[in-house]
Amino acid sequence: MPPTIDLEDLSLTEGGHLLVARALHGLRPGETLDVRGHAPALDLLLGAWCREHGHAVSRGDASAPSDSPAAVRIIKGDKEEQRWRGAVRAGSAAAPQAHADTHWGLAARGALVEDGGPALDVAWVDRDMVWADVAPTLYARAAAAQWDPATAVDWVGSGGLPDDIEDAVVQVMTYLVENEQAALMIPARLLGSLHPQFREVMQLLAAQVADEARHVEIFTRRALANRDEMGRSGAGGRASLQSLLGEPDFTLASFLLSVMGEGTFVDLLTFLHEHAPDPVTAQVTRLAARDEARHVAFGTAHTAHVAHADPAFLGRLRGAVERRHDALRETAGLSSDVYDSLVLLAAGSWEPAAIRGGWNAVQGLQRRMDEGRRRRLAFIGFPDDEAAELSALHTRNFM
Repeated sequence: MPPTIDLEDLSLTEGGHLLVARALHGLRPGETLDVRGHAPALDLLLGAWCREHGHAVSRGDASAPSDSPAAVRIIKGDKEEQRWRGAVRAGSAAAPQAHADTHWGLAARGALVEDGGPALDVAWVDRDMVWADVAPTLYARAAAAQWDPATAVDWVGSGGLPDDIEDAVVQVMTYLVENEQAALMIPARLLGSLHPQFREVMQLLAAQVADEARHVEIFTRRALANRDEMGRSGAGGRASLQSLLGEPDFTLASFLLSVMGEGTFVDLLTFLHEHAPDPVTAQVTRLAARDEARHVAFGTAHTAHVAHADPAFLGRLRGAVERRHDALRETAGLSSDVYDSLVLLAAGSWEPAAIRGGWNAVQGLQRRMDEGRRRRLAFIGFPDDEAAELSALHTRNFM
């Protein structure tokens, strides 16, 4: 006797099809299932459902009770098996594949992908071109380290500064905002060209976008804490940042932004934290520096991963630095408004000895920036002399 299920008074339109499908799941094509029930028009609904799903319906079960208005025998078809016969796994859920098929589309990593459906229009489908082994760990840290600008900063502590010191803070914050807007746009653009097979990198870039959005907020909020307007934006600085936006290659964009630019930016934020004239400035630069350090860690690890897989890629990295340097050769770089504001913040007053100290402090900052770039370049694989040469070619605008 074939297996039998009794739907009682449950209609197929109320979920009865789930019980029928569950009972059929354990059968092979050609085997039969008897379905009984008391719901109105059950036999008609079962017939329509079976036609839709490739099953056949034969005579009702002769052994059904006389008071049963519906007793339908279903012969299982092979339509479902044929549907999934050409299906493949979208890699393994545990780790990304070396190459991601665009025909997997937006399927979850490791999912069984039905044949057909639109291909995903993305550029970055090779793991070695986007990956870093540290990406999952960095994403976990980023997710755990998210903070709320409204509560993470004690916003009442920014008043009472002399006007010229406050003006210097406003100018520096204005400069930080435009840098962070560039740092927000670049990972946002890269996200749209990344295959979701590399979800840890995608998640990390999304967290980076969220970080930069917060930084824009806190720097803007600090700038306007005691002023009605932002500071000045130099044309050379904007040109320097915009040169980053046009780099289409994933690794070169990540290298120029994170290894060269944001690494230097971390040194700047640390400097501002050390010389902050008020608690709010100290807090916002500390929080931003902590986030930026993760961005630098991924960019450096990823670039090193690519260079290790293909040592010839070092030549492309060098070429990217040289092209950017040549493109910006005629620009002013860091505006005097920003540079002088940094000197004043480090000095803390207009006393000649203090100004000399502030000037020396900014010179020391630039040396630390250079040393940091050289260390990261050496880690990626450049010889020390070439690392020093490339560091010297980095934009005068810091980022």
